[in-house]
Amino acid sequence: MDGAIFGFEYAEPLGKEDFDQILYHTQLSVGVINTYMRYLYDKLMGPRGLEQRFSFLNPMKTNLTEMIRKPDEVRTYVVERFMADTDREKLFFLPFNTGDGGHWLLVAINPFKEIVYYLDSLHKDWTTYPAMKTIVDTIIQTVRAQRKIQVPKRKANNITWNRVECPRQRNNIDCGYYTLRFMKETLLMDRTDIPSDYFDEYRCAYYSKDQLDEIKEELCQFIIELQVL
Repeated sequence: MDGAIFGFEYAEPLGKEDFDQILYHTQLSVGVINTYMRYLYDKLMGPRGLEQRFSFLNPMKTNLTEMIRKPDEVRTYVVERFMADTDREKLFFLPFNTGDGGHWLLVAINPFKEIVYYLDSLHKDWTTYPAMKTIVDTIIQTVRAQRKIQVPKRKANNITWNRVECPRQRNNIDCGYYTLRFMKETLLMDRTDIPSDYFDEYRCAYYSKDQLDEIKEELCQFIIELQVL
């Protein structure tokens, strides 16, 4: 993984179990999620120059387990990512996992405008994960302080959280695929704001089998191209 993708360079391990998840349509691992994010970076963001407007946060470093066990490390990593781009408005994608192979959802953060977009294919809200919200709010406040942005004391906690009415999954497996499609569709729209009722072009009650298979086909083709097999 090139350092530009997540802010640090490393090798993402992929094993037979990861390929099985794609082939047999089971719950996706962080390795598969990260591989698709590299796909988006290589095939969509780079060719279209979108890396000036969008960035990724590594879910391996920012899942619920890490937030609870190592909150300082999570804050340091995310703050450094945000502070590297203080001269422009940017949307950061954080695929959030509830820990131990749990549920995937998307948190998209615009630290410049102090807006957080919450896309959960189970249609729950951020109160389900108070530790995550607390850390994200603290990170934005830290970035605000480092940028020396002055706000009235009564508005210090005025960070906007928007729950987006995104497509809804119909089983307990598809959350990872939905999260990947949310990122892809936002990039295709080239918008750093996500409407509360989602994008007109992609609004639907749920994703079809073909829409989910499209993600799997892109993953398989990309893995073959990388000569991982």
